[in-house]
This record gives sequence, structure tokens and C-alpha cells, in this order.
Amino acid sequence: MEPDIHRNESVFTWAAPPLKFGAGALDEIGAEAAATGATSCLVLTDPGVRETGIPDQVRHSLTAAGLKAEVFDQVGVEPTDQSIAEAIAYAREQEWDCFVAVGGGSAMDTAKAVNLLTTHPGELLDFVTPPIGGGKAPWLPLKPLIAVPTTAGTGSESTTICVIDFLGLHLKAGVSHPKLRPSLAVVDPRTLLTLPPEVTAASGMDVLSHALESYTAIRYDAKAAPPEPMRRPAFCGSNPISDVWCEMALSLVGKHLRAAVCNGRDLHARTQMALASTYAGTGFGNAGTHLPHANAYPVAGAVKDYRAAGYPAMPMVPHGQAVSATAAAVFRWTYPADPARHLRAAELLSGQTFTRTDGADALAGVLTELMADIGMPSGLRSFGYGEQDIDTLVDGTLKQTRQLAVVPRPLDRAAAERIFLQSL
Repeated sequence: MEPDIHRNESVFTWAAPPLKFGAGALDEIGAEAAATGATSCLVLTDPGVRETGIPDQVRHSLTAAGLKAEVFDQVGVEPTDQSIAEAIAYAREQEWDCFVAVGGGSAMDTAKAVNLLTTHPGELLDFVTPPIGGGKAPWLPLKPLIAVPTTAGTGSESTTICVIDFLGLHLKAGVSHPKLRPSLAVVDPRTLLTLPPEVTAASGMDVLSHALESYTAIRYDAKAAPPEPMRRPAFCGSNPISDVWCEMALSLVGKHLRAAVCNGRDLHARTQMALASTYAGTGFGNAGTHLPHANAYPVAGAVKDYRAAGYPAMPMVPHGQAVSATAAAVFRWTYPADPARHLRAAELLSGQTFTRTDGADALAGVLTELMADIGMPSGLRSFGYGEQDIDTLVDGTLKQTRQLAVVPRPLDRAAAERIFLQSL
């Protein structure tokens, strides 16, 4: 039967990994890995997280449960195709029954890529979303992957997505498939207590962006139906289940992010932000992020000299900073697509009441105030960008087909240029 190109989508998909949440959850990883039948496990982390002692705590839990375990601690912060290739080469030196990722999105995304390319032939670009990559889907089984987030941020423990900075392309791009979703998420708020305030702020803005973008994404039933049911995209658009998680996440971020940034030892604020991250991950892992994330990939990929406080001393724009840099301008622009939803988001974040007379400025204003309170960089000029870079940034955004498919307004080049200019 020929697909009906005039038919709207009428089905949405929703999935999340099993979750173990709470102070002490970290100590149960050995038992969980053993329950999969694994006899060996590779722990993947970065040098900064290794210094906290958490990865070695995980290794001890694994060996105490009778598994052979090693720690690979050279994961790149904001992983590149080069840093991921090194992790894959290390993992291929011996056979591993399972993987544990300990860290932020960098460790979890690296572990997803390692899991994919130690079980499948080929290279990363074969699996990356078109037009940047080949868009191949994994066809073989993957190994169990336990994800242990040590930031309240990426939500990568809940998602099917792995994001890579391709150095030669000066662009970030993603691989997305249900088989990449971790088999278990272990969230222990105690792992957040040593995070520097700058990292807390940036990762908190990522949580906020996940929830806000998913909540304002195009509705799943306002999109065209896929050509065949098994090729339904990973990002299905806003839907009644994701909406619930996103609303909860927005409310928690509005109430607790400032406290977590101001006092990292505040375990209550840390726990609430860990919940917010988990809620947002289960929301956006299905509904999808849209334009702030599409903009963030070229912002991070084309950076030359910017060094972020609280992060390793290398040129990079942390993901949460890149995502929030254009957020106020984006949500001003998306406001006409669903004014009521934008005003509701502003209320959830601020605890205030807004009406249609507040218009597009309500949400943009709430975002700008929150970012100022937590010390986020103000605008793209902070990262060294100027008018001369707008074309490069727009080109990079227009390649992010996965995100652009759920933007609630049709985006053309002129609109993208205006958003970047307003965000300088």
C-alpha cells in the first residue's frame, strides 16, 4: 500500500530505561551488573570525574560482586570523533560483557559509541543522522550499558542519543537509535556534591532546555505520518506523556537551580535537580529538543579560543552554555506557535502568573533573569563570535535535521540569521 503523504501522524512513541534513584544507589551497581550475567565490565569516565573517586567506587562494587573490571579514564569532555576513537580502540583490546558510564553526557555518549562500535563493523559517520552521516541503524544486539550521571544535566542516561564533535567538520552531530538507550540508569544525588558552580549552572540550563524545548516542540499529531511505521523518528514531538515530565522538570529547575549553584553541598537542592534532570530526560528522550539544541551544535563546534571557568583549560563551549546562548531569542520567535504553552512554561519556571498581554517577553524575561542569577555567559560574543560568524553558525544549524523536524514554526535561513544576531 502506498504511504499517504497527506496523512498526519496519529501515534507517538515513549520509552525510558529502568531507573534506580537515591542516595546509596551507587553501591548497588555490582549486584546489577552481575544480574545481567556479565563476568567482565569496562567503566568509562573522564580524568576530572576519576579524581572524585566515584569511578573507583563503582569498580570496587563490580569486583566485590565477582566481575573483572577496569576503568578507562580518558573520555574527552565534550567528546570528539578523535576521543571516541581512542575509547573504542581501548575497549577492543579485550572482550567486555557490559559497560558502565560514570560522568556527564560526555562519558555516557562515549560509552554509547563504544557499545555500538565494539558490537558492529563500520565507523561513527556510518550511523550519524543524515545529511551529515549515513544514517545506518544498528542491526546486531548491543551489550548492557549502565549509566551513572554525575551532573544534573544531559539526561543522556534516559536517551537513545549520542552526540559527537566532528573536529574536521567543525560541527557536532548525533547518532540516535533505541538500541543505544542505556539498559539501566543509576542516579545517586551524592555524586553531585563536588560539582563546581559553573558546571552546576551550565548543566542545569541543559536540563531546563531539554524540558522547555520538548514542551514547546511541534505536537506529534501535527506532523506528517512517517513513510512506514518502523521508520518513525526518535523525536516524535510534544505528546501527553512527555508533557507531564517536562512540566515537573520546569517547576523543579525554577525552584532549586539557584540554590544548587549557590551552595553545592545542599543535598536537598542537588536531589531535586537530579530528579529534574531525570524527568527532563524521559521527556525530551521521546518528544525531542528543537532549535536551541540545533543552534548549540555549531556554537560548540566552531569555537576558537573560549575557555570556560570550572571546565578543563581547553577551547570549548560547554553544552549547557551553548544551548542557553540563543534560548531567549528562540522562544521569543516560537511564541506565536503556541502562546498558551509558552506562558505556562514561564509560570512553571518562575512561580508567577502571566497573561497574553505579557506576550513573547514573559518566557524570554524569565530565562534571562535566571541566567543572570546563576552567572551564565551573556550572549554569543562571550564565546568570541561576531557578525562575521553568523553564516557559519546558520549553516551548522540548518544541517541538524533531527532537531529541525520538531521546531514548532517553519525555520528559514532569514529567521535563523535573526535569532543568531539577536543572541550576540
